[in-house]
Amino acid sequence: MVYRETLTVRSNDGIPTFHNVTAAAKEALQRSGIQNGILSVYSHHTTCSVITQEAAFDLSMTGLETLQVDFIEAFSSFLPACRKEGMYLHPGPKALAFAAEHGEDARGCHNTDAHLRSALVGRSENIAIIDGQLDLGEYGYIYFVDFDTTRARTRQVQLTFLGE
Repeated sequence: MVYRETLTVRSNDGIPTFHNVTAAAKEALQRSGIQNGILSVYSHHTTCSVITQEAAFDLSMTGLETLQVDFIEAFSSFLPACRKEGMYLHPGPKALAFAAEHGEDARGCHNTDAHLRSALVGRSENIAIIDGQLDLGEYGYIYFVDFDTTRARTRQVQLTFLGE
């Protein structure tokens, strides 16, 4: 059996956004009726990732959990946030022209760090379903991470349940 749902989330401007989609995934699992199988959580957005991680509980001054800040900061030495034009080769003149033709502004195109982070982290996670429960361990949560900080935007999280 295959069951699909799409979640809609709203990401922030200026800081990576971590969406805890665990509760929504558990509710969708109950609607699916699947008892044993796999949940695939996927992002078709090329600047977003899906991870499983524990909640840190403590919040930083940015509003992110401390472990989420550590996760973002770990990238800063080898994939710094794009802060000025020319910092990365992308976007070039053709990419900027293409974006302008499709209503994207130049600032929104300077998100190369988000593309690279997403490519390294990955855009999906598979979670086992055992006896009608997501096998996340005692402290596991599912996070949809939007690395793109160029503007606030609406994103979709794809949930696909496979099983019986």
